Amino acid sequence: MVVDGVHPSACPLDCPDSCTLDVHVTGGRVVAVRGSDRSSLTDGVICGKVTAFADHMYGDERLTLPLRRTGPKGEGRFEPISWDDALDTVAENLARVRDTLGGEAILPCSYGGSNGALTEGAVDARLFHRLGASNLARTLCAMPSTRAQTGMSGKMVGGSLEDVAHSRFVVLWGVNPSATGIHLVSRVQKARRAGAKLIVVDPRRIPLARHADLHLRLRPGTDLPLALAVAHELFRTGAADRAFLAEHCRNVEAFEAHAMRWSPERAAAVAGVEADDVRCLARMYAEASPALIRCGWGVERSRNGGAGTFAVLALAAVAGKFGIRGGGFTMSNTGAWQLSGGAAARAEVPDTRWVNLGRIGRALTELRDPPVGALFVYNCNPLSTCPDQEAVRRGLLRDDLFTVVHEQVMTDTARYADVVLPATTFLEHHDLARGYGNLVLHRIRPAAPRVGESRPNHEVFGALCDRLGLSRDDDPRTPDAMADAVLDADGHGRGEELRAALIDGRPAPPAAGARPVQFVDTFPLHEDRRLDLYPEELAREARETGPEFLDYRPDPATDEHPLALISPAERGTVSSTFGQLRRTEVRLMVHPGDAEPRGIADGDVVRVFNDLGEVRVAAKVTDVVRAGVVSLPKGLWARHTRSGTTANALIPDALTDLGGGLCFNDARVEVQPV
Repeated sequence: MVVDGVHPSACPLDCPDSCTLDVHVTGGRVVAVRGSDRSSLTDGVICGKVTAFADHMYGDERLTLPLRRTGPKGEGRFEPISWDDALDTVAENLARVRDTLGGEAILPCSYGGSNGALTEGAVDARLFHRLGASNLARTLCAMPSTRAQTGMSGKMVGGSLEDVAHSRFVVLWGVNPSATGIHLVSRVQKARRAGAKLIVVDPRRIPLARHADLHLRLRPGTDLPLALAVAHELFRTGAADRAFLAEHCRNVEAFEAHAMRWSPERAAAVAGVEADDVRCLARMYAEASPALIRCGWGVERSRNGGAGTFAVLALAAVAGKFGIRGGGFTMSNTGAWQLSGGAAARAEVPDTRWVNLGRIGRALTELRDPPVGALFVYNCNPLSTCPDQEAVRRGLLRDDLFTVVHEQVMTDTARYADVVLPATTFLEHHDLARGYGNLVLHRIRPAAPRVGESRPNHEVFGALCDRLGLSRDDDPRTPDAMADAVLDADGHGRGEELRAALIDGRPAPPAAGARPVQFVDTFPLHEDRRLDLYPEELAREARETGPEFLDYRPDPATDEHPLALISPAERGTVSSTFGQLRRTEVRLMVHPGDAEPRGIADGDVVRVFNDLGEVRVAAKVTDVVRAGVVSLPKGLWARHTRSGTTANALIPDALTDLGGGLCFNDARVEVQPV
């Protein structure tokens, strides 16, 4: 039982910083959430989203009781029921669908709402694997970049975020830490005060771009030719580190051949930047040390996403920027850990069909043999986060689809459910969470009493396993048993060491240490410990989906839909999480050069449209976005626009070159005043 006082915790939300927290509880309620100094990266500072977490926990839209639908799907009309009735209803319908259509007709739907090893991929996987359900390819983020990183280095650990302060040249490529990882901002500012140069590559003028020495405002989806052009200049001018390439890389010639096809002039014409700026970036990068590239996930959100990420990261090898603190590259650091919730699942992945989460609209409306008969949504809000929003909506409206949503608040998706189950937040349950930017592992314990009758994932899925006769005597059932199973399965054999370190709310570092230096403390995970600059497995995968690996796939713009729509993260939400707290309508950012010929003034209501759908919002005429680009934030809810649709209604469910990822930034639209 949680008592009043200050309790240690940590944030497992989808952010690279993985902050340590102090949670103040009075009268059985959270009254304050503050950053703690148990992690040197957090150092007492956290974002406004988590500072105001009590608003999320205790707001009017918090779900506190199980609910059963009483009106048409989508109207949000429900009645309270008991947990026994709710679990019986869910179990009966899962059994019905399995027995009549087969296990593959059951589709789990989850992604990123909780990044913990106990809240996703553990007891939930036990239930769905033993049911023989369809497997879900969780592709909303990081799949193209993961393929790129794994192919190049086996997902070698990147540099510590704290060590950015040691850099004397920082490239922020497709990342906006002011919205998605605030602690990088202070490290960049510290490096700047010590004399570091800052380069920003982004179609928007992000906050840090105001202080950049060079800002390349490229067209969305053109990161690949731009990065190859920088490599071209490094090779052409003799600035490439041939000694490093010979000793630590393979397939250099293949990568160089692709780079030499992209002169600064050719890349500049495609990317919409100045050729002299490309040459300037290459020259400054070659001359600086330590020099760091921080690649973000904005790069992967296009048809060239995997190859684009690969080319950006490869620059550190071409210029030989490893082996020094504050140098090299950093992106996802999940490769530092060999932990998996599967150890707590105790269930083999079934040999059943795979469904791409990014194409859930197609799955719900087009899959046959069997069709999807039951959808179980948790840690996810697909109507707000998946492409081709109207296809997702049509699927959720099917009368023959049984949908259950386990959720903390009444999301847009939950309004279409047959049964809604109230879920705990991370301050109310146990978890085990690794950072993917900050190199820390957290053992999270409840810091506050549960709100209403909310229950954590492991209890809900465990109860369903019991009702369906799928539980086994050796299954880890308690959070401590599940955490022990995950830690004992650590591939580095550090289970006991990690258990001993994870006390009093303190994080534990990975085997490589909390502040590793690439090619000193950590190396590529390939057998020969070399970087592969043209991996054959990536070349094969690219050929299956289109042109050769590292070949540029052209812009999908048409005369009818000439503008690129991007949907970047914003400060107030983590994807769609906390969306219910946003009380104002969103506005579409439009460059003055695009607004004027269309007769659009600031504040005008506009129609943003393509062949998939339309969104109606007010316009904000601003040069924060470059010409040819319009912007709506990602993760919006229906209430945030005048049409009840969001950017996802305009985003195709096309797939990236690698990893089956999603082309969020390949939406092409037209805008008209209403």
